[in-house]
Formats: sequence, C-alpha cells, structure tokens
Amino acid sequence: MLTVNVHEAKTHLSRLLERVEGGEVVTIARAGKPIAFLTPVSQPERRLPGSDRVLMSEDFDAPLEDFAEYSAGDDPEGDE
Repeated sequence: MLTVNVHEAKTHLSRLLERVEGGEVVTIARAGKPIAFLTPVSQPERRLPGSDRVLMSEDFDAPLEDFAEYSAGDDPEGDE
C-alpha cells in the first residue's frame, strides 16, 4: 500500500488514480497520520432485468375453468 502526503496527492492525483484503477490502495496522510484512502470502486455485477424474478408455468395461457362460459360464446348478460 502506497502512502503519500496531502501535497503530493494534490500534485499527482492523476497518477495516483491510475494506480488505484490498477487495483492499488493509496493512503493519504497529513503529517504522517493517515486521513484517507483512495480505493478502487467495485462495479456491481451486470444482470438482466427480470431474469431472476419471472417464473411462468407451462400452462400460463391455458383456458381457465372459471371462464369456460365466456369461451363457449355465452352472453354473460343473458340477452341471447
């Protein structure tokens, strides 16, 4: 782990960030006392929306027993 003072961190921030992007952790110190860490940000795992939540049964589009009268063509109002 690399330790740099505040002045050096301000002067060489771009270089330090390149090292951090490479996976290194940089400690920033004031008067030799650590005050902050520069660490790489972990990227969340990419997922496909809904791929882990949608479950559909094989008969999802099968006629429902409760609606058999509608599928038979009966008029629900009884006007026929």
